[in-house]
Amino acid sequence: MHTLTRTTTTEMEVTSIRLERELKDRLKELSGNQGYQALIRDILWNYVQQKSGDYRPQFSRADIRASIAATAQKEERCVLTGQLIRPQESMFLGLTPSGDLVPLSVESLAS
Repeated sequence: MHTLTRTTTTEMEVTSIRLERELKDRLKELSGNQGYQALIRDILWNYVQQKSGDYRPQFSRADIRASIAATAQKEERCVLTGQLIRPQESMFLGLTPSGDLVPLSVESLAS
């Protein structure tokens, strides 16, 4: 997960968000020693980076165990290059060691 330079909590603005109890409990379980509020901040920063085009690849080609040819149904970003994949464009879905399928541009696997 993306790691940001940590801002002190005194420099942050207080905001309120309503979460289902089960979601909050699951986030606490998943966050471990990091704390669920820090986890939520990381998730939100990752979302902002992906949507703004500031996305930085988090995977290397060695992380892709298998690939499946696909056609993009919506706009995606290649996890290896950050390249935009437009709707109806050919692409691949890459299988990661954790079992996730991630979007890959055709060019990212060309060698």
